[in-house]
Formats: sequence, structure tokens, C-alpha cells
Amino acid sequence: MALISAGRRIINSRNLLISHPRNIGYIVLLPEIGDVSTKDQPLLKDNLPEFNNVTIENCTALIAKQALEFESEVKRIEKEIECGNVNIEKDVIEPLEISSAPLNLTWGISKTLYLGNKTGVPTKTYLPIHERARQARSAKYNSPKIYGAIKKEISEGNDHEPELKRVLEKFHIEGKLNGLDLSDDKKEVLKRSLVRLSKEKQIFKQKIEQQTDNFSHTIQNYQNVRDFPEDLLKAISVDSSNYLRGPWKVTLQPSIYSQTMQYCPDREIRWNLWQGSVNRGSGFLEKDKFTGLHLEEIRNRRQEIAQLLGYKTFADMSMETKMAGSVENVRNMINNLLEKAKPAQNEELKQLFKFATENGFEYSKLELWDVPYWRKRQQLSEYKFNPENYKKYFPFPTVLEGMFKLCEKLFGVVIKQRNDVSTWNKDVKFYDILESHSSAPVAGFYLDSYREKDNELHNINSNGWMVAIQNKSSACNRIPLASLIFNFEPLKNGKPPYLDVDSVYSLFYRFGLALQHLLTRASFEEVSGLSNIEWDMVEVCGHVFTHFLHNKDVIESISCDLETGDKLPADLFKDMCDVKKHMAGSDLCRELYFSALDVELYSKEDHWLKITRNLWPQFIDFPLDKNDSHPCSFTQIFTEEWAAAYYSHIWSRVIAADIYSAFQEMEGNEQEFISVGKRFRETFLALGGSAHSTKIFRHFRGRDPCPKALLNNLGLSNGN
Repeated sequence: MALISAGRRIINSRNLLISHPRNIGYIVLLPEIGDVSTKDQPLLKDNLPEFNNVTIENCTALIAKQALEFESEVKRIEKEIECGNVNIEKDVIEPLEISSAPLNLTWGISKTLYLGNKTGVPTKTYLPIHERARQARSAKYNSPKIYGAIKKEISEGNDHEPELKRVLEKFHIEGKLNGLDLSDDKKEVLKRSLVRLSKEKQIFKQKIEQQTDNFSHTIQNYQNVRDFPEDLLKAISVDSSNYLRGPWKVTLQPSIYSQTMQYCPDREIRWNLWQGSVNRGSGFLEKDKFTGLHLEEIRNRRQEIAQLLGYKTFADMSMETKMAGSVENVRNMINNLLEKAKPAQNEELKQLFKFATENGFEYSKLELWDVPYWRKRQQLSEYKFNPENYKKYFPFPTVLEGMFKLCEKLFGVVIKQRNDVSTWNKDVKFYDILESHSSAPVAGFYLDSYREKDNELHNINSNGWMVAIQNKSSACNRIPLASLIFNFEPLKNGKPPYLDVDSVYSLFYRFGLALQHLLTRASFEEVSGLSNIEWDMVEVCGHVFTHFLHNKDVIESISCDLETGDKLPADLFKDMCDVKKHMAGSDLCRELYFSALDVELYSKEDHWLKITRNLWPQFIDFPLDKNDSHPCSFTQIFTEEWAAAYYSHIWSRVIAADIYSAFQEMEGNEQEFISVGKRFRETFLALGGSAHSTKIFRHFRGRDPCPKALLNNLGLSNGN
């Protein structure tokens, strides 16, 4: 697997985001290979996974065997290259695709079983499968001979179809980032740096996890939890069978922390939770848990790796695989948005303090730990946005049917349930996607909607997954398959649940991501669907699809009070849209701050504390608390996959809003609205990773991206 995926440089201007475009291997323990043949396995029936007969033991044994077979095929191709005179497509790319397909399918099945049935497939059982598959897959990108053949093909300027050219570019950038251009001595330096980086990341992660798990605050007084949502009370009650009695233990787990900060009226409890969160990794309470030294070591190792590979900074190296294309473009995007967001934040906090004072707040100023609570109260007061008022209008079957009809109208497809398909749970459904003019499916997906237990807390950070089980591949004659897995309320007495507003957004977001995988028209697995899309564009189609929830016709198609037949009332629809603008400036400033912090940490040599103290006042209208050490627990950029890429969250929202504005411009004109949907399918959904995102955007929109649409949606444009 490469350090990062491929991309090109893009030049920025003030008003436009852009103006024109331009793995290293893992050491793992191999699972034992059981007595298994790759033939007659119970994984497939009629080209679909036979989930009724699949066990995780099947997957463990098969993934090990398929991994070895694929690695052997890589060696065979290398020998053929040594003999000379190979056809890069027929002798290299196609054999790699055909031989990797079984491995990728078993991997996708395993991931689906893991996410869809965690009680039956524990993490410790799945991880060896995941790591072995990932290690094997990296073999084709770590092969000097394959890299050399592809590099030679590119340098000779041989004529290829655009899609194959994109595949070759992917292999080239992956090989480059894996250090295949380096001398043997430098390869050894790179290897040592990667080992040290991996060790530091693991220590950092363990220390933060330990501090997160160790912190708790027990609440004895019911008055301090009286406004908590029922599922939160059940999750934090010491005695879940009598969750109204207490005591209640709150923790720093994200879903518990965020809701407690919003609903707890006791200021001291909120302060204790807040300081527990921002002090993780600081070493103030537990000196052996200080992560600042590991943070600096992670930065240094990444900088060393980037310079070995020929880049000035790690941030510059990261831009190789992003639509943004350069650190300068990212900074310009951040500054353009901050210009509108910062004044809005200032006004929002003034209004929030006024509201709090009028409603019992007795202190001279708001603090950071006050904002979530008073913000929630202001939101309920000004927008009358009570999630409970919406639930009866979103019965799950109605929402699902309306969402499918929207897709059918916009993209010219038919989504049809098929009942004779094996699944991992009796409530899982399977759907074929067909072209409106054809009876042969072009794709298929599984829908696993319900969480297993009624008392599970709805985790806002894991409320849904989209798993690409199988990519489209012409060489293998395979259509895309995906699984969509959610944590919606379980069936009660056989009756489907009603969805809250957040769940409706989650459904549309994940389905938008799935559509880019399912409706691809690319021929090569390497670039079909979501594969090879620039990192800062991966979330775009999901965000685009959620924008349709602000369309009145769409809301009418997915809402219905089953008792009265009424659609979602106009006032509730307006509040649902307007509440997204509540304190939008503050939210945007916070996201821009973290984006800037990430970029600066990986493009400058200054100590992390100096960078933090310099950036904070530029974005946040609160003084930085002397004990606030939040970078020391910023796991997304130090132990996860968002190093020098955190800005991608904002970038993708900017692009998605701009894309959806093309639909907004045609509202009221049904024919033109559908025409935009057709164009969206033919570009973003059809092309996916087979073309650069800049080129795709221009094809769809006829110009370069602009942040105006997002600012309009957030109410921050001031009419400009």
C-alpha cells in the first residue's frame, strides 16, 4: 500500500478554488493456511457471495491462499518483463487485475461480515485478514520490475486510451511514493524511518486510547441528566435496567461526550469533561502519558520520508494525491472561507451570550465548555428544531422508496429488490440496479439497516458504512457489488422503524458514496468507482446527495405520517434547512482551524505549541487555555489517515455544494433538473477515478470550483 495515492498540482486564485490542473509494504504475521482449495468454495453462487455458508474461518484460510497466489502471479509477471517485449496492458495490467480479483472479493466479503456482525466476527479475528490482504495487494505497487516497465511505457509516450493512461499513472505515483526510484542506501533509510514512524504512531495511539478509556465522571443528581436523550441515558446508566434512577457515568467516548456537553445544565460537569478532553496527551496529570514528544517524532519522520522522496515537506508530498494540488491552494481556500466565517463567528457568539444571559446564565462571559449547552438551547428556542417532531414523518420504507425513485429519475436506472439472494442476516435486503432500457443488472448492493440491540447508543461517528465488495472489471467480467450497513433502530414486532433527521442524512450520504461505486463505467478495477479518486474528493458524492434533502419535492417524496398521510409540514421543513445555518460561522472556523493546524504542522519546522498559539487566535474567538493541549490528542492526523489531508473534509463540502448548485439553478424546470442529473451521472458517477477530478468538475460545471455555493448554504455569503 502506498504512503498516499496519486494526484496533480493545481494553481489557485483568490475567488476560484482552482484555475487549472495540472505503499510501502507492511510487516505482518501471516494467518495459518488451512486445508482449503480455491475451487468449489462456498463464497460464491451465481456470481454473488453465498453469505449463508460463509464463515470467517473460510475467509481466513482463503485470503491466505489467495494472497500467496497473487504474490506468485506478481513474480511470474516480473519474470516475463525480464524476458522483454511485453505488452503493458495485456501482459501486465490485465493479468494483475484478473489475479487480484478473488483476493479483493474475499476481502470485501470479510469486511462486510465484520461490520455487519461484529458479535460474530471480533476485531482480533478480522484484523489479520485485513492486514494480510493489504500486504498482498501492495506487492504490485512495490515491484521494481513492474514499476520500471510502466515508467518506461510512460516515458516513451506510447498512445493509450485515457483510462489505461490513468491506470499507468496510478502505478507510477504509487511506486514513486514507495521509494522505488531510490538507491539501495536510501531505501534502507526509508525503511528505518517507516519502522520508527509506525512505532511512534502506535505509542501515540495507545496513550490517547488509555486516557480516553480511563476518564469518567459519575453523575448522581437526576436534575443534571433530566434533558438527556433516552438512548444516552441508557448508555451511561450504571444500571441499564433502571436507567432513570442512576447513577450515570459519562466518558470521553465521542458520542457520549458530545451529547453530554449539549444537554448537561451543570457547568462544573461540563468543565470537567472539557478539560479531560483537551488535556489528553498533555502529561499534566499522568506524565508517562505525554504525547508531545511522539507528536514531534511523527512529524520529523514524515518530513524525513518526504525529503527522501524528493519533496520539500510532507505536506507537499501529500498534495501529490489531492485535487487541491498544492499547499498554497489549500491555504487560499482556508483564507477565502475564513474571510466570511470569522465575522459571522463573532456575531454568533455575541448573540449566544445574550441568549444565555436572558435565560439564567450568571457569569460575565461564555467559555468553550458553555457553548455546546447554550447553543443547543438557543437552537431549540429559535428554530423549534426538536428532532422528536420529525421522526413520525420519516418511516424507513417511505424514505428508502423515495430515495430510490430520486435515483431512478435522475440517473435513468431501475432499483429492484431480489429475494433469492443469500445474506448474513434475515433482515438484510439485496437490490439489483438495472439500466432503464435493459434487464441485465449493472450493479448490486446489500442493505443491512438495523442495529442488533435496542439499547445500543447511536454512535454519531460510526452511523453507517459503505463497503465496496467488488469493483467493476471488464477483464474479469464483474459488475460492482457493495454493502450498506447502518445502525438504525431495530425492527419492533416486525414493524420497520422511523428515522430521525440525522439518520436520514446518514442514509443519503452513504448511498451517495455507494452510487459512485455502483454506477461507474470504468473498465479497469484500479480506477473504477471510488478507486483512485483524489483523497480530497472521496466524500463529494455523499455530500452532494445530502443536499437533495433541502429540495421540497424530494422531502415530500420521502416523508409521510402513516396515520394521517401528511407530508412533512412546510414550517418543519424550513426549520430543518435553517438549523444547518445555526452558528455555521463558528463551526466553519473550527474546521478551518484544524485544517490549517494540520497543514502547518506538516509544512513548517516550528514546535507544535508555537504553531498552535500562532494559529488559534486567527480562527477562534476564545483565548487558548494555558492547559489546552488538544494537538496532543489529534489522532486523525498523527495515527490515522488524515496527515496533511484534514482539509479534505472542507474541500469536499465546497466542491459538493458547487455541484449541487447546478441542480438548484434548475429547480422548477423538471426537464432541465433531470438533465443535470444525467450530466452528473456521466461525469462524477461514471468516471470516478478514471479521470482527474479537476477535469471531471470542469466537464460537469463548465468552469473551476468556487466556494460561493457553500457560503450561501451556510448563510455566510452576505448576499455577495
